[in-house]
Formats: sequence, structure tokens, C-alpha cells
Amino acid sequence: MFQQLVNALILGSVYALLALGYTMVYGILKLINFAHGDVYMIGAFVGYYLINTFHMNFFVALVLTMMITACIGMLIEFLAYRPLRHSTKIAALITAIGVSFLLEYGMQYFVGSQKRAFPQALQTVKFDLGPISVTNVQLIILGVSIFLMLALQFIVKKTKMGKAMRAVSVDSDAAQLMGINVNTTISFTFALGSALAGAAGVLIGLYYNSIEPLMGMAPGIKSFVAAVLGGIGIIPGAALGGVLIGFLETLSVQIGLSSYKDAVVYVILILILLVRPSGILGKNVKEKV
Repeated sequence: MFQQLVNALILGSVYALLALGYTMVYGILKLINFAHGDVYMIGAFVGYYLINTFHMNFFVALVLTMMITACIGMLIEFLAYRPLRHSTKIAALITAIGVSFLLEYGMQYFVGSQKRAFPQALQTVKFDLGPISVTNVQLIILGVSIFLMLALQFIVKKTKMGKAMRAVSVDSDAAQLMGINVNTTISFTFALGSALAGAAGVLIGLYYNSIEPLMGMAPGIKSFVAAVLGGIGIIPGAALGGVLIGFLETLSVQIGLSSYKDAVVYVILILILLVRPSGILGKNVKEKV
């Protein structure tokens, strides 16, 4: 049982990194970026090539992957979402789905559709701690995830750009009147979220030792569910939701529902939308029509 809790925490921390990207973009643009899971997939492949082809150190490859996926996130925002910023929400939603398919099948075209073994850049060392066993890889994944989440919280709460992000999320027009560059702030938000997604892709590739062009579909949707569960638009809520989804998925496997673990996550989404649509940490806000 304790071992399953450890596995759930590792998986949940990766979902949390992905959920943070969803919640930041929604908090500023009120847009569900369905291409976010595919940026995670691209991050896994970037890390694969940096380690396997260029023989880079794992941590160097992780940082470079975050930088590359941050640029990809900004490019997606500039080319696909910015021209539609004042269009209807359904137009932006359809565009997000289109970008997702473009990234998935574009990657299949360039690298093929087969699964690849992610290079084991770190030698695995096992530690027995009473009733549980952990590896250095698990500890690194958990440590990196927590560090990135804390770093994001610091950026949002303590930096000038973080203050701009919070201002734009409240009222973009008022923020622009106060001298804030809204376009730069939104691009920075996409860069942050995409960097976290890229890091998650590298970490999960190392953990499961397998990557493929369609690997971002299910985790992307589950991370969206995590963001809704915790309270979409709320950064601590996204982190909490990611961890809870990791625990729910692991529990489903533990009680013999491994074939239905994805369905369990979607049932949770339906229940949350019915019972508490604002999420665990969200506040009910009346919307003017």
C-alpha cells in the first residue's frame, strides 16, 4: 500500500506540472489549450534526441528542453491563438484542437509512429526505507517537480512579470491602460506553461522508458481534469488536482480497475462539474450575461 502511494505521488507530480500550464493559460485567456499535452510529447522527444544523439547530461538536456518547448509555446500562441484573440470562444477552441492534431501527426510524419525507448541517462539506485522502496529516479522526478512548482509560484507572486500576469488575468484592458504589454505577458505565460510541459515529458520518459508521438493525448486530458478538479485558473489548485488524479489513477489499478483507470478520471470530471464546477479551491463567481 505504501509503495502504491509513492508511485501515485510521482505520477501526480507530473500531472501537476501539466495542469499548471492549462490553468495559467485559462486564467489569462479563458482558453483551454488542448495542444498543451502535445507540447509535453514534443518535450519528451527533444529530451530523447538531446540525450541519445548529443549525449548530453540529463539535467542539461532537461533545461534545454524547457527552453525549446517554451519557444514552441510562444510560437503556437503567436501563430494560432493571437490572431483569434477577439474571435468567438468556439473558434479558439476549434483552433486549439487543430493545433493538437497538427503537432501529433506532424511528429508522426517526421519521426514515425513507433514507440521508442527513452535513454536511461541516470543509473538507477534503489533505496529500501522500511515498507517502501524508492529509486533515485523517482526522487529526482519528485524533487524536480516540486522545485518547478515552487519556482512558478515565486515567479507569479514575487516578480514584475508575475504581477503583470495577475493583472492581465483580472482585466486585460485595464492592465493595458496601466502600461502593461498584454501580448508580451500572454506570450510569457505560454512560455512558462510549455516549459513545465516539456520538463514533464522528459521526466515521464525517464520514468516509463517509452515515448511515442501520441503519448500526450491521455495525460493532456487527465491534466485538464486535474486543473478543473483543483480549480482551473488557480495555480495551487492545479498542483493539488494533479496529485489527486495521480492517487485516483493508482487506486483504480490497486483495486483491479486498471482497464478502466482512464474512465475513472473522466467520471471524476463529470462529478466535479455537477457538484462543484469551480473546483476544490475555486470560488463560485456569478457571470454576467
